[in-house]
Amino acid sequence: MQATADIFEEVRVVELAQWVFVPVAGALLADWGADVVRIEHPDGDPYRALATQGIGSDSGGVNLSVALANRGKRSLALDIKKPEGLAVLHTLLESADVFLTSLRPDALHRLGLDADQLRERYPGLVYARGNGFGMRGPDANHAGYDASAFFARGGVADALTPPERDYPIQQRGAMGDRNGGMAIAFGIAGALLKKMRTGKGSVVDVSLLATAMWTLSSDLLTVLQGKEMPRPGDRSATPNPLTSTYRSADGRFIQLMMLQGDRYWPDLCRVLEREDLVADPRFNTLAARRENCAACIAALDAEFGKRSFSDCKQALGSIDVPWAPVQRVDELLEDPQVIANGYIGEVPAEGDALGYRLPAVPVQFDEKPPALRRAPELGEHTETLLLELGYDWESIAKLQDGGIIP
Repeated sequence: MQATADIFEEVRVVELAQWVFVPVAGALLADWGADVVRIEHPDGDPYRALATQGIGSDSGGVNLSVALANRGKRSLALDIKKPEGLAVLHTLLESADVFLTSLRPDALHRLGLDADQLRERYPGLVYARGNGFGMRGPDANHAGYDASAFFARGGVADALTPPERDYPIQQRGAMGDRNGGMAIAFGIAGALLKKMRTGKGSVVDVSLLATAMWTLSSDLLTVLQGKEMPRPGDRSATPNPLTSTYRSADGRFIQLMMLQGDRYWPDLCRVLEREDLVADPRFNTLAARRENCAACIAALDAEFGKRSFSDCKQALGSIDVPWAPVQRVDELLEDPQVIANGYIGEVPAEGDALGYRLPAVPVQFDEKPPALRRAPELGEHTETLLLELGYDWESIAKLQDGGIIP
């Protein structure tokens, strides 16, 4: 089912970034064939040493967090704070289509790598940067991670926290980072299309704050109209009981999503063996169900509560209505739709390197997922890349002696 990816074949991306947000964008481009050269300090990206959720450096074997953000790339270990290292970077940029970075504005300016400087030197370069809070304004140089810039300041934590909780809910790992990385990859694809047409590069900007606001667009539309944002957790306040969640007898949940309630109400009542509710004047129209929302939810609660999770799924699966089981994450691994569509990819073993599975890029071309490649070890391709750039072994040895490369 898998095929060699070639969408971004012959596109070279030079990535100067750390952690997850921006490197994820590079990984997505690498999945589809781009030559992504990842610049790391000889000490390595600090993300390599992060130990979280038993999937980082504390898990033994492959660091899957690093692998997910860096699969398919080549790693060049280089100290760009030294003039000789910066010179190597510029030699690499001469052959680059995209410069991808997560450094903050002040750091980029100090290194002579800000957008104005690089675009003057390389007019065709697509310059893509990911930032916590946006490249302008008082907090442009403030450090931003997904839990702070996306989840907290972006309003996501507040929007998802029920009013009865004393503290905001905790974010799942790198939610904002990976969504933001998709946005950067999308922006780069658009900029490359423009470059193909005009020969000119563009500056692509994505922030975690903007990503959060886009994610919360429905809530923002509410407050932009001067209305109060509804709080999560109050099922009786929903305008449509057929878009609510219901508990089975064995404590699992079913999510209904019947936006066209009048269309689906008779079939739902039939499979729940409550044909008497079809014509009940409290529930027989969308307006009636809205007016009698609490009663309608109570009636459906009672019916779902009589049935096991399996029986609920079987009943709803017999009719053509929008619904889904509320699954645990571990159940996704065996979900037939996940398997059929290749949403979990396999990174094959290579030499002494172990094989492992990763979530695949959600975008597919020509009905095929990409063939995943492993993430590089720190500096794994340093000498190979320098030789490609025209350095000889004597020059490479001098860079090593000067601590520019490991």
